[in-house]
Amino acid sequence: MLIATVVGNRPQFIKAAAVSRRLRERHREILIHTGQHHDPELSQLFFDELELPVPDRELGLGGSGNLEQIGRMLPALGAELKLIGPDAVLVYGDTNTTLAAALAAAHLQLPLIHVEAGMRSFDRTMPEETSRVLTDHLAGLCLCSTPLALENLAREGLAGVLIGDVMADLAVALAARARRESTVLRDHGLAPRSFVLATAHRPGNVDEPRRLERLVSLLAAIPMTVFFPVHPRTRARLEASGLARRLEAAGNIILHEPLGYLDLLALIVSARAVLTDSGGLQKEAYVLGTPCITLRDRTEWQETVAAGWNTLVDLDADAARAALRRNPPDEHPDLYCAGRAVENLLAAVGRWTPALPTGSRQPIATPI
Repeated sequence: MLIATVVGNRPQFIKAAAVSRRLRERHREILIHTGQHHDPELSQLFFDELELPVPDRELGLGGSGNLEQIGRMLPALGAELKLIGPDAVLVYGDTNTTLAAALAAAHLQLPLIHVEAGMRSFDRTMPEETSRVLTDHLAGLCLCSTPLALENLAREGLAGVLIGDVMADLAVALAARARRESTVLRDHGLAPRSFVLATAHRPGNVDEPRRLERLVSLLAAIPMTVFFPVHPRTRARLEASGLARRLEAAGNIILHEPLGYLDLLALIVSARAVLTDSGGLQKEAYVLGTPCITLRDRTEWQETVAAGWNTLVDLDADAARAALRRNPPDEHPDLYCAGRAVENLLAAVGRWTPALPTGSRQPIATPI
């Protein structure tokens, strides 16, 4: 089968790094990079470090707002997919790239595979939530990370296949290598469990001035070292608002450029906790056994909260400090089939007969 895989941002590069080489053992794959993350530190670094196959098509469509970016992606992806003529299109997650590729596939009557289907935060103010829902309803094969994702699909009249999470596979596989090869802790004098790893990039946290100020106040209030790799989007907002100076003046915060994946894993494994608004980092922290404090009031990864390893604090500094004082639970269930998800994906794709979703919404895929 000829599969066109469409990626565009850091989490998708990580997921494709787990899947693409294995997928190519059984199928032909064309890898399309939209360029949604066009900064070298968020794009090329991950391709190099994770040995992700070189994209067959690079569209260079980064920059601008969500609507403008999707509007530019649609005709470009439509032209590429029409030229390639794949048997199916494969997308990951919930980004502008995901939605644009799903819409292009639907208009070209190409069957769609959605990896990480069924995730729901139930917050329609998030563009990612719209992308998740629409992509699931356009997909012929919905591959789910968790049983809860299957339940979410069922409530919407859709069927899915439980495979686990492919990002978890890669995190587990590379954790030991990260400990051996990364020098980031030594370079910054960080002892294990003596610091918090923080990231923030969600528009809801960094684009609105009052929330950005609350974010800065929260980071400064953490009673230990905060290692903060600053996303380009976040850095631009901090500098434009003058809040960058407050972070630089805080005695507990190490500001850093975005990191490669191995450095990031090394920090996650050694941190006292991860403080983030990233969906992917919540999951990576859980898989690697590090408590997570999420800078949102809800999450699509609800099972990590139910397991007691993830605490939702929004931008409440007192709640963040309280969460940091708590010890993690003794129990750490395997929520994501870590180490087995890619094999489950390959089995599901191998069992699947590509077909477009029907108006009756009859299940197209059956669980393994």
